[in-house]
Amino acid sequence: MAYASKSFDMPDETRAFENGRLDVVHLATHTAARSTMEKGWRWSTSVKPLVGTESCQGHHVGYAMSGTIHVALDDGTEFDIDPGGVYEIPPGHDAWTTSDEPFVGLEFQSKTAAEFAKPH
Repeated sequence: MAYASKSFDMPDETRAFENGRLDVVHLATHTAARSTMEKGWRWSTSVKPLVGTESCQGHHVGYAMSGTIHVALDDGTEFDIDPGGVYEIPPGHDAWTTSDEPFVGLEFQSKTAAEFAKPH
């Protein structure tokens, strides 16, 4: 069995985009990410220009450490993710920071962590 231990304070890569960044660590068989979305971050203006899809196609599974984001699914469903929340967001959504403090989330869904905000 492979093992790995790394720190988000020394990520393998950092992807910066307007009003945010993603710190990525590659483990033995998975990838994890810490997202930091500042006030003013919105997927459709901050990340969409990088990836070129109409809505975020990532499947996010994570834990909200701080801040709040609002999520709007393509089907019209909307909800907030607050600090301490464990979340799952399906592909096909927009999201934006609604708090004055940055939204910080930890994600362990390996494909999403590996591909989010990566230019195509």
